[in-house]
Amino acid sequence: MDSLGEFLALAVSLEHLAITTGNKKAQVLADTLDAATGTFLDNDKSPARKIGQIDNRGSHFYLATYWAQELAKQTTDADLAAAFTNVAKQLTDNEAKIVGELNAVQGSPCDIKGYYFADVDLASKAMRPSATLNAALSSIAVNA
Repeated sequence: MDSLGEFLALAVSLEHLAITTGNKKAQVLADTLDAATGTFLDNDKSPARKIGQIDNRGSHFYLATYWAQELAKQTTDADLAAAFTNVAKQLTDNEAKIVGELNAVQGSPCDIKGYYFADVDLASKAMRPSATLNAALSSIAVNA
């Protein structure tokens, strides 16, 4: 399943927030997400159909990487640029490792102890299999 529609809707939602509230950071987030989505499309990082190729986790990794890169290089909001410079570098420098970690868990059944009432810890582990990606994303909250 491709999440392109959600990516585009999120950018428009951020833009609406910026316009209706005067929130300049929201406008920067919208603009950089639009640019990141363009890079995502240019590089054809949508989920593939075969095991061993990127799935939704991989395509979301690429969008996160491109968005972090755009946030780091923009000059409209220095605080956002500073908050995302390190994570953009971590994601970019560790691309092969992260994609390898994400792809390595494909194709095997995963027991999360239920469908409607899944075990939160098991589901989180299944959906966040890359320790490298998790560490990079965690650095945003620490630095923001």
